[in-house]
Amino acid sequence: LMDWMLPDMSGVDLTRRLKKDEYSRDIPLIMLTAKSEIDDRVKGLEAGADDYVPKPFSPRELVARIRAVLRRTVGDDLDASLSLGGVTLDDETHRVTADGRELEMGPTEFRLLRFFLANPERVFSREQILDYVWGRNSFLEERTVDVHIRRLRKSLESAGKDGLIQTVRGVGYRCSDRLQTS
Repeated sequence: LMDWMLPDMSGVDLTRRLKKDEYSRDIPLIMLTAKSEIDDRVKGLEAGADDYVPKPFSPRELVARIRAVLRRTVGDDLDASLSLGGVTLDDETHRVTADGRELEMGPTEFRLLRFFLANPERVFSREQILDYVWGRNSFLEERTVDVHIRRLRKSLESAGKDGLIQTVRGVGYRCSDRLQTS
């Protein structure tokens, strides 16, 4: 929820900033403000707000709008499992299976696999992986990623699925069910 009236900058300016940043652009944002003129609403929505609620408002309506925005932006995939190449990750049960066989995996490797399965075929640098999996405020060495990739591959190896996590020389890693050449 973003208020238009903020101490150091307007909520509209902050909304624009958040929507331009690759790490925050997908965060659902509802503008909540006393400014209720049509021009103000249009300005807020054009800045990137997903919805605009003028004050005064009904708490029930606000909750309904929040749920609607979450359905539109996050979708119904919150509880869904992710799958690629015979490997399935289930967030609800915190289980990973390969061709129906359950795999043992630590919490960091689970988060790493979730990240890769949610972004198949996309190559990520170590720095990007650190940011997405450990958080932007983590102060870890980039080689930490290599250690956890090795552990993840070891977990997948027991089912013959270690080839899912591929090294892209000089760039980083990707998750793919296509055979890697060279």
